[in-house]
Amino acid sequence: MVGPGAAPLENANPLIYRRSGERPHPLTLEELNVVEEARVKAQVLWCQQLCPQVNDAESTVSVEFTPTIPHCSMATLIGLSIKVKLLRSLPERFKLDVHITPGTHASEHAVNKQLADKERVAAALENSHLLEVVNQCLSARS
Repeated sequence: MVGPGAAPLENANPLIYRRSGERPHPLTLEELNVVEEARVKAQVLWCQQLCPQVNDAESTVSVEFTPTIPHCSMATLIGLSIKVKLLRSLPERFKLDVHITPGTHASEHAVNKQLADKERVAAALENSHLLEVVNQCLSARS
């Protein structure tokens, strides 16, 4: 969904997740509808004089994701993988907001707090094992 003054995302429903490191299902997270196009929002605002410069303070991408079950133990990994995919795919000017769809997970507040904390995300990505798991979540299906 793109609001007034916002630019549409090219291929707004890309294959964000291909697989999960500890998949208990034969389905990908995309096939499980963890992320839906309607829950991805991008807003890019241009300066008032219609110059080609982007107003960095207002460039945001927000993604709501829905874990497969209310007690999904991989909710943080799913959110971290979405955030990493966006960090790798978008220019640095974008502010990213990745969070659980309200009311869909027992620990949504705790997971959302972790995903919103830039220092915790950076520390998590310094963990080589966790980074390998995230990369597996984002890799193509073999």
